[in-house]
Amino acid sequence: MTSLYAVLAVILFTIGLVGFMVRRNALVIFMCIELMLNAANLLFVAFSSHHGILDGQMAAFFVMVVAAAEVVIGLSIIVMIYRARRTTSVDEEIVMKG
Repeated sequence: MTSLYAVLAVILFTIGLVGFMVRRNALVIFMCIELMLNAANLLFVAFSSHHGILDGQMAAFFVMVVAAAEVVIGLSIIVMIYRARRTTSVDEEIVMKG
């Protein structure tokens, strides 16, 4: 059963990685990073459940805490860039000046 979760986690991580490499929109890239973090969480919880220990679940909890902080800071930066430039494309040169 754990192997099915591992396969699903690898598929989700691959989708996130391909989206991160191919897409140019900052919001889509941001969502792809979140998808990769969730795939890692799925793997942590699956192996933790398989081995009967809570270490993987605790690691997944800390990854979710870091992801929540990333969402707050990352989205605020993206919104500020959008307000200044009217685009979220990462191809354009964006120089942040104080």
